[in-house]
Amino acid sequence: MPRIFLSPPHMGTDEAAFVTEAFDTNWVAPVGPHVDAFEAEFAEYVGAKHAVALSSGTAALHLALRDHGIGPGDKVLVSDLTFCASVNPILYEGGTPVFVDSERESWNVDPNLVEDAFRARASGGNQFKAFVPVHLYGQTVDMDPIVSLCEQYGVTIIEDAAEALGATYKGKSPGIFGRAGIFSFNGNKIITTSGGGMLVTDRSETAQHVKKMATQARDQAPHYEHSEIGFNYRLSNLLAGVGRGQLRVLDERVDARRAVFDAYVDALGDLPGVEFMPEAPWGRNTRWLTCLTLQPDAFGATPEEVRLALEAVNAEARPVWKPMHLQPIYKDYEFIGGDVSSDLFARGLCLPSGSSMSPADIARVVDTVASTHHAIA
Repeated sequence: MPRIFLSPPHMGTDEAAFVTEAFDTNWVAPVGPHVDAFEAEFAEYVGAKHAVALSSGTAALHLALRDHGIGPGDKVLVSDLTFCASVNPILYEGGTPVFVDSERESWNVDPNLVEDAFRARASGGNQFKAFVPVHLYGQTVDMDPIVSLCEQYGVTIIEDAAEALGATYKGKSPGIFGRAGIFSFNGNKIITTSGGGMLVTDRSETAQHVKKMATQARDQAPHYEHSEIGFNYRLSNLLAGVGRGQLRVLDERVDARRAVFDAYVDALGDLPGVEFMPEAPWGRNTRWLTCLTLQPDAFGATPEEVRLALEAVNAEARPVWKPMHLQPIYKDYEFIGGDVSSDLFARGLCLPSGSSMSPADIARVVDTVASTHHAIA
């Protein structure tokens, strides 16, 4: 049986033409017309004034934090239920992450816990310098209370929207509610440039500084002059061409992934012990990945048993993100909250969710999950 990947790339019809154009015009260097066009088109899509195309979402977050001046002694609040790339850039700059738990309505960060954390810091006179809310699995954080709290306590928002391109929060794109927002075009994302990312901001000074830092922080001079540390983080013109083609089909990809999710819910939603990731009332989830939780006593199998059953039929599934406070590398950092993120990890599973899945692919996954339940229950 052919492999069913968790979230493979899905190419459209324009990507190859844009890449061919780059070859035909010899614009294969790190910058070029496709980079400029991709930035402009992306900024327009999400509703930001500026966009800077970078080599990864991690690079975008790193430069956003550096532009804000994060350094040793600065504490940064960050969602606990996420991938390590949301946290590592804080450590790159010598900052200290503090993890905050999820709420069950969206699986995203709990605004009530954020308020508790801000209030406790305010009383001690050592407020967080930034907050990195992570929009998880294609669903946005409830941003209104977050924005209000950050304004009240003077905390800067840098949004990690790596998993949520195409989602909406009250009709708006994620990534535009704070100082900067970051997106990822990794190969498993809803659209891809094979590897790449984007930083968006309404601050022209941030966009200019990030662009400078991403090109080795070269100063304006005919020779190579450097007055600050820089990085080699710019996206290539070739990959930007891929991104332009992918952006044109983004809305179709969202619709396709939501259709995959709906098919799973229709086929598996009534099984005992199965609960799919809810869609929060404040926006539209892209269903980048279809995620569910299992109650083993009711379902008759653990998430790991289901994952192995899917692997046996050559279908890739993965556990929900392991919370940051449970990661060995972060075990000594502060965690605020209870057991929501750890429970979602313990009982969660991500099913194959690609926008190019065929009805036969979906049926193979559905039949395997259902038969696992019947075989063990």
